[in-house]
Amino acid sequence: MESIIQLMIIFVTMIVCLLAGDYRISCFFLCGCIAALFIVNRLYYRKKEKQTEEMINYLMKVQDGLQLPDMTKCNEGQLGILQSEIYKLVVLLKEQAGIAKREKSYLAGMLSDISHQIKTPITAITLMTDLLKEPGLPEEKRLECITRIDKQVSKITWLIRNLLTLSQLEADMLELKKEQVEVRQLLEKACQSLTLLAEVKGVDLSLETHKPENYKSGERMYVVCDEGWTAEALSNIIKNCVEHTPEGGEVRITVSQHNFATNIVIRDNGQGISKEDLPHIFERFYKGRHGSKDSVGIGLAMAKQVILRQNGVITVESEEGKGSTFYVKLYSEVRM
Repeated sequence: MESIIQLMIIFVTMIVCLLAGDYRISCFFLCGCIAALFIVNRLYYRKKEKQTEEMINYLMKVQDGLQLPDMTKCNEGQLGILQSEIYKLVVLLKEQAGIAKREKSYLAGMLSDISHQIKTPITAITLMTDLLKEPGLPEEKRLECITRIDKQVSKITWLIRNLLTLSQLEADMLELKKEQVEVRQLLEKACQSLTLLAEVKGVDLSLETHKPENYKSGERMYVVCDEGWTAEALSNIIKNCVEHTPEGGEVRITVSQHNFATNIVIRDNGQGISKEDLPHIFERFYKGRHGSKDSVGIGLAMAKQVILRQNGVITVESEEGKGSTFYVKLYSEVRM
């Protein structure tokens, strides 16, 4: 297109020169016009070469991972569009690379944690199995070994099940139901497996519900959540409180409700959590200074994920030597 325009300019110039009548002036004017067009062309192509060179330099830097193209220095026209598209593509690729790197790191960490947690019970099972191979082993000792093996196998099964659940929650792959559940029924289900533990430890486990003033007599409080997983999450929190409360202590669960949320408070007067441990207690596999030797540190992490996935909030306050208080808020409208 540009070549056609240039030829038209030369053609028009020739016609003008011929009409002028003076041959020498016409030739001089024509040569000057051709020279001017040559200079303009040369400058134009040099500019294009410079832009192409800049683009090549950009691509080389991007390939080497040194920098992204600077959008403020993009050219106009088709070359500018190309630079803009390259910028978008590079940003997208960098984001995908970052996600892949994080997923790889997470997977490596998860496999390392699983390996570490399973190693101890497997070692115990191996020792017990070797002991069972001895022909002169007394029957009483043999039964004790079998009981210990069964206990360690149960521990591995529980560990793997909870690790898979936690992984599904963190990867947003576990579908939680929306059910209308009676609040007291939910908490009684959470406490069901812990009543005996509290009795054995000599800990008073109690549940209180505080209904709003506008509730009619006999009317029940309801919350929308996945009953099974929410009960398990609350059970993990209550269990943590019971385990860290000495004989003669108490764990109190209180519930209140208003139009926007159901508030569950789980309070104990046990040994409490140190300031150093407090920010980390919801982290996967974290064990504080006062953690039980049998604890693997996934109960509270799983509880938090279940609550967060149901548009809930969980926080904790604690003072060493004075006990801990967990606050769980489940909003009335669950958005998953």
